[in-house]
Amino acid sequence: MGAPTPFLGSGLSLNGRLADRGRRGASAPLHPLTDPAANACLLNYDQRTKASFDRIVPVLKRLSALQHEPDFVAQAQQLAQQELGYALPLPILESAWVTQLDMRTLFAWCVFEAYGQASHSFFGSDPLGGHQGSQAAEAFNDFLLECGFHLLDVTPCADGRLAHAIAYALRIPYSSVRRRPHAGAMFDIKNTVDRWVKTEHLRYREAKPNPAQADTRYLKVVVYHFSSLDPKHEGCAAHASDDAAAASGGLGCLQDFRSAIENSFCCGASVDLLLIGLDTDTDGIRVHVPGLDGSTNLERWLDAQAVYDATAQLPAAQGRAQLLDLVEQAAASTPDPGMVKLVARLLEHNISQIDYVRQFHGGAYGDAGHAERFIGVGIGFKEIHLRNLTYFAYLETLEEGAADLDVGVKIFKGLNGSRGLPIPVVVRFDYRSSVPGARERAIHRCERLQQAIGVRYAEFCRDGLLHTLLTIRDQDRDSPAEAVGSSITFATGGAH
Repeated sequence: MGAPTPFLGSGLSLNGRLADRGRRGASAPLHPLTDPAANACLLNYDQRTKASFDRIVPVLKRLSALQHEPDFVAQAQQLAQQELGYALPLPILESAWVTQLDMRTLFAWCVFEAYGQASHSFFGSDPLGGHQGSQAAEAFNDFLLECGFHLLDVTPCADGRLAHAIAYALRIPYSSVRRRPHAGAMFDIKNTVDRWVKTEHLRYREAKPNPAQADTRYLKVVVYHFSSLDPKHEGCAAHASDDAAAASGGLGCLQDFRSAIENSFCCGASVDLLLIGLDTDTDGIRVHVPGLDGSTNLERWLDAQAVYDATAQLPAAQGRAQLLDLVEQAAASTPDPGMVKLVARLLEHNISQIDYVRQFHGGAYGDAGHAERFIGVGIGFKEIHLRNLTYFAYLETLEEGAADLDVGVKIFKGLNGSRGLPIPVVVRFDYRSSVPGARERAIHRCERLQQAIGVRYAEFCRDGLLHTLLTIRDQDRDSPAEAVGSSITFATGGAH
């Protein structure tokens, strides 16, 4: 791909800037547009949630050393309660004296418990402040309408290094966005058209979020990714770490979606498109700013790292004005005022995230590659907004999403399989309790998907190297995930 636009391409290379920031460390001054309070809050949530997963292996290692003690079960439960916050399954602990402690099953059990804790915490305390109806969400929804958009539909790559793209990298309230990750950000055109139809129907029937006659558009966004520090190895696996292919594939999907809308519906039906790249090392974004005519130039983008440098010495008000000018200059054709306003806001938000990575990660993440804790499969996971926590495989059936899940399993063969640990898979289908029979259908879909996974990855399942947790969630009550089954069963017949 080409270089950034010339007026942003001067100065140190990215590697040079990162080295300089690393030397200055967390004490370096923050950008005038950075929100330090938000950064501190986001760091706390990230560390607290991931710690609940990362404590599992150290605790299990301590249990391994205790398993032949006379009071092993009591010691194990006390340790688990103190370090993990929950009790361990008795059947596994009580059989340890006969054979070795079943560490694989115990590991998967603990990962599933940690996920349950994270889900309850998210919906119980709203740690990111993005619940529908919150002040931040209402303000952003109003801003989006001011920019001329009635819905923001974002498809990031399913790679776990982009799971935080909405709440962290772009700093958008999660309830203000329709998010559907896919491997390589190659979203399903038909399903997206169906969601467009539902959105427009709601506008006609209930004037939500605004009346159908209002002059606003449906905005579809693709977030592809790349690595600035190791571009040939840590880019998008679905595109063989080829940045140009990742960007081109995302744009192709966007254009096909727009064509499908325009070819299927009359009266000038159309959508707006936006292509964004995310550097998984620094969280800096690059925005291919579209023109008023809908055009997007793959060889031209606005780089947030360069925007950061260009505005770092300006007071906040002047920095925002400069941001708007830079976005206008980067447009592929005549600028669209509403799009310029939105992109400038996203770049301003991303400046805070760049400082977040500078403050707390030395300018670039230490886990440059994959470090996900579990695979999420199905439809839902509204509560997952943390980098490298989850690899997503959004799918209705395994047949439709096999390629996405295969990528995730391949990743976890390296992450967990190399250590003899199983692949934890959380199956999830959301439902609405207001619809008769919806809960039962969601459970059936979970069970059907679990069976298909057992067939496709039969060897892993047989050897205890892949475990599944089945969960559902009632969207009408904004409740946490509910466990309804698991591959982990014991002689008593109980499920997780």
